[in-house]
Amino acid sequence: MKIIIGTHANKAPIIGGKANGLVQLQHLGLNVPKWVVIPNNVLLDLLPSTLLNEPFANIRTYINTLALPVDLVNEIVAQFSKQTLLAIRSSAVDEDGGDFSFAGQFESYLGVTSNDLAIYIKKVWCSAFSERVAQYRKINHLQNNPGIAIIIQEMINADSSGVAFGINPVTGNRNEHLISAVYGVGEGLVSGECNADNYYVTSNGIVPEIVEKNYQFVIDKATAGGIKKVQVENILTLQPVLSDVKINEISAVLKTCKSALGKPQDIEFAIADNTLFILQCRPITVLNKIADKTGDYILWDNSNIIESYPGVTTPLTFSFISKSYEQAYKLFSNYMGVSQNVIQQNTHIFANTLGLLNGRVYYNLRSWYHMLALLPGYHINARFMENMMGVKERFDIPENYHLSKRAAWWAIVKMAVKMYQRFLSLPRKRQSFNKLLDSTIDEYNKINYAEKNGNELKLLYLNFEKKLLNEWKAPLLNDFFAMVWFGLLQNRCKKYAVSNNPNIHNDLLCGSSDIISTQPIHFTINIATFIVENEQLLVLFSNKNEQIIWQTLNESNEKLYVEAKDAVNGYLNTFGERCVGELKLETISYTQDPTKYIKILQSYVKNGITNKVTSTNLEKTIRANAEREVSATLKNKPFKKWMLMRTVKKARELVSARENLRYQRTRAFGIVRTIFSQLGNWFYAENILENPRDVFYLTKEEIFAFMDGTSVTQNLKKLVNIRKAEFEVYQKEPQPAERFATYGMVYHANNFFSNDKSTVLSGELKGIGCCPGIVNAKVTVVTNPGEINSLNGDILITSSTDPGWVTLFPTASGIIVERGSLLSHSAIVSREMGIPCIVGVTGLLKTLQTGDIVEMDGSTGLIRIISKQHESTA
Repeated sequence: MKIIIGTHANKAPIIGGKANGLVQLQHLGLNVPKWVVIPNNVLLDLLPSTLLNEPFANIRTYINTLALPVDLVNEIVAQFSKQTLLAIRSSAVDEDGGDFSFAGQFESYLGVTSNDLAIYIKKVWCSAFSERVAQYRKINHLQNNPGIAIIIQEMINADSSGVAFGINPVTGNRNEHLISAVYGVGEGLVSGECNADNYYVTSNGIVPEIVEKNYQFVIDKATAGGIKKVQVENILTLQPVLSDVKINEISAVLKTCKSALGKPQDIEFAIADNTLFILQCRPITVLNKIADKTGDYILWDNSNIIESYPGVTTPLTFSFISKSYEQAYKLFSNYMGVSQNVIQQNTHIFANTLGLLNGRVYYNLRSWYHMLALLPGYHINARFMENMMGVKERFDIPENYHLSKRAAWWAIVKMAVKMYQRFLSLPRKRQSFNKLLDSTIDEYNKINYAEKNGNELKLLYLNFEKKLLNEWKAPLLNDFFAMVWFGLLQNRCKKYAVSNNPNIHNDLLCGSSDIISTQPIHFTINIATFIVENEQLLVLFSNKNEQIIWQTLNESNEKLYVEAKDAVNGYLNTFGERCVGELKLETISYTQDPTKYIKILQSYVKNGITNKVTSTNLEKTIRANAEREVSATLKNKPFKKWMLMRTVKKARELVSARENLRYQRTRAFGIVRTIFSQLGNWFYAENILENPRDVFYLTKEEIFAFMDGTSVTQNLKKLVNIRKAEFEVYQKEPQPAERFATYGMVYHANNFFSNDKSTVLSGELKGIGCCPGIVNAKVTVVTNPGEINSLNGDILITSSTDPGWVTLFPTASGIIVERGSLLSHSAIVSREMGIPCIVGVTGLLKTLQTGDIVEMDGSTGLIRIISKQHESTA
């Protein structure tokens, strides 16, 4: 190799990625054809300094008219024999790096004679200023023109040529080499004009894919330069281009390059007279885009958990809930008969039930499946257990999970006895849990957190966690039994053929007056009614903004204002933590900012949502009609009627308790929110953070490690700024797919937006009917309930809801939700309010937009599109 520096020996040569690759190949002792390079700075010195600021067309014109220095051309020619044909290639400064290959963007010329050298050097140089290169740089956010060097290399009169990859670029298999080869020179492969054999090389040997090869490119000896396309001899068309010896030799080169250069390489090779030449190498640039399909397979799903953690969730919340889930499911598994020893051996499974993908919380279904496989019954009838738990995809289960049939049966018997005992004691356990939670929250509500320093706040949290968050047995058991009894109710309604209505089990659960999720609505309606019935309050709430309203209520001693303030404070004391995103610690609750609740009240007042308008008792009518239908169908079958109604009673009790216990979780999370919010204030006061709310961009472990002296990062301000920038991008991006798979390292080379694992619906939209009723109305798509005050009788369309959405429900004629199940919050609350509801509609937001008119049937889950917005306005 020789670097052509002309008269500029005092400058460090800039030779670009491809030339640097050739230097590395030579240092490894590989057989590289003779070559030289013209550095980028040598070329730039041939141009006026102002020219690079002009349009590319002007630069190309100047280069084409430029006469290259004679001494430069002569120096190059002197490096080769006069008969040698040459290959002229680009070597851009940012070409062939780890991220961008510029493959095919620059011109290359093969079979060039020394007489034509200057012409083709300028052609390659001009290609650096082509419009396609400019567009490539723009798409990949690269500097517009950092420069180009030019390689002149001896042209090999190849019998065969090809490209070899240090991984399989199709499957991402890091342990497999892929070699593609054609007869003749490599132009036939690069251009795609010639069929190529593929050879897959693994530790187990070579797997060839031999194709029919009718053409090849060869050096055109008749014209003493250039290449031409000719036919392959008939006897060779179906023969392998490469022998096993050459395949293994090329594979060995790939291993050498990977070992020495640290990354798998993409190399070009040529074989002439049975000698292997390596023409160039570059790092494989798509490693961050090709998942390794041989790596660990995980299926991610957020169809249900998005209800609790909508949108982007901050690091603090995720670090808190991931540990909470780990502890909760260890408790649950132990209750289900899994021994402490087995739980301890599989700690990694429980620690990975959740994932954070682009800021969104997902269930790791691989971990969930493995937890399922720990249960005793799995070893006897895996398919039954999978169907009961709703697992749609199987995963490989380690051998140490497997029990003998005898051991499994004995474990089931013990578990059945224990679970029956726990079922009988569940009402008492719920009562005990609620008592413990109430007393603990009352105790913590009396604390003046502003007076506490960081260490005191940390101890308050740790004590709260120990006292309450680790005592979550009753909610877990109730969730399990609610699922069981709800399933029993659904099956018995079907088995007894009590109705043609497929969702009569939902109707039988309507009107449970003890469910807490509807109480915020009734409470708010009562306050709104009080405001509407008093002219002075009505004027205030109709004409002032929420800040002025809250200030007026707090500063006035007038009886009417005091009564309104007391009513609002009564709501805040009871339901102040029930808000949109209530389980996300970064959420500002109504307790923290009462003006947010005042705004909700304003929407009720302005839209006339009062007791007079909303007291329809529709939910009780739905329930009564369903009960009459059951009585009529089973009037001559008293035992079946008794069994069914007993199941209804138990399902009502458990489903209501499930929703009420979820509210208790909200209250507990409210205390955690308060503690960490105050920690943010303390960190800000101590100049550890730039803003009190920056604390939510740190994990729980990072916060405590900083306080304890075990942190690996002391500059939390810089760490927070990195996180905020990253999460700001997540906020702007579309949300990842509802369900998708990853392979190998989760955050590397995987596509979170792939819909391969999602169910695609065709024809009419269909979901799960949750509350009966047929509605024909316009739809309004809502992604954030804070962006709208009232639906004005439209059908609410959204991705998911959480309990904070309920204040919007009374203004909707129907509810359709993309995510969710029969036991999700929107399903339960809609049943209680008698609002027709459908959940679990895949592709909903991609199909419907605000202004579309649909007919929804809350019983069957069918949605018929009557007209589309773009059609009606066309």
